[in-house]
Amino acid sequence: MQPYCFRSIWISDVHLGSKDCKAEFLLDFLETTNSEQLYLVGDFVDFWSLRKGGRWLTAHSRVLKAILTLARQGVRVVYIPGNHDEVARDYLGLRVGGIDIQPECAHLTADGRRFLVTHGDELDSAVQYGGWWVSVLGDGLYDVLLAINRWSNALRRRLNYPYWSLASFLKQRIGQAAAYIARFEAAAVREARHRGFDGIICGHIHKAELTEVEGIWYANDGDWVENCTALVEHPDGRLEILHWAAEQAERAARPVRTTTPEPEPVS
Repeated sequence: MQPYCFRSIWISDVHLGSKDCKAEFLLDFLETTNSEQLYLVGDFVDFWSLRKGGRWLTAHSRVLKAILTLARQGVRVVYIPGNHDEVARDYLGLRVGGIDIQPECAHLTADGRRFLVTHGDELDSAVQYGGWWVSVLGDGLYDVLLAINRWSNALRRRLNYPYWSLASFLKQRIGQAAAYIARFEAAAVREARHRGFDGIICGHIHKAELTEVEGIWYANDGDWVENCTALVEHPDGRLEILHWAAEQAERAARPVRTTTPEPEPVS
């Protein structure tokens, strides 16, 4: 299969080390796409989960190996630590395995727009400390919600149904969560405008979005725990959110083209 070719890719909130990480979906994404630049926008490894007895599976190691391989092959890889992998902030400014570790960075799109790239946890103080799952559900209840999400998708796999995020479905229907997300987006747009950027690219709240608000672009690349989404930049500078679970299901449903061999000439 020919890969999807992009100028830049942003992924965040992978949460390697968490039992809710969708590492297999991410591996498929990394193997099916290529780009000049790859941004890891925080919470790539979930040290919080690992300290609480999380799971580090073979697929998680394969994700790390795949990204290190991309860096060796010449892809510019930038890692911006988040709150769940904040221990990596001790290494800001260093280059490890070909990966640049930075607190934040600026990205210039092919069509000339300048974006601030940051994880987004620094905006919590301007919204409400801890994120929507803590402020609305509580950390324990959010873990229960993700566990239900795992069980429901295990059943869907047995029935040959594609992946579907129950957690995301419920989150969009909780009024307080929606209000928190709206406040976060507004705070992100204010930050970009205050610092003279054309837009902001972040993660943190596990809600992919691409919208323009009063002349400032807000782009959130989502996550690989609930939604399996990434933000991509096309060669002309156009940005797009990819929903990889849906893309994977669509690819699987496409008919396989077969070619009929030509008959051998009769001598």
